[in-house]
Amino acid sequence: MQKRKICLLKGEKFLYFIIGILVLGNLLGPAFSSAMLSKTNIEVESVKSKITKQEKYNESLSMKINELSSLDKIESVATSLGLEYNNNNIRIISE
Repeated sequence: MQKRKICLLKGEKFLYFIIGILVLGNLLGPAFSSAMLSKTNIEVESVKSKITKQEKYNESLSMKINELSSLDKIESVATSLGLEYNNNNIRIISE
């Protein structure tokens, strides 16, 4: 029995190399894309939590603004500073 030596041409070697890379890519591609998707989802959840926290803070500041700009608060601050309400000093300007 003689062993036959198989000779591959340059083009065949290149084709086998490309096929090997494609097979390897098909095996590793889904795992890589899944990992990237998981990382992106974690970042999205982090941003959502930051947005929620900022919305709560904005709502708190809005309530504080409403509280400080109420007529009762303005009158109490004006009175504590020695200002008084005088109806005779009010002038109505009409066009």
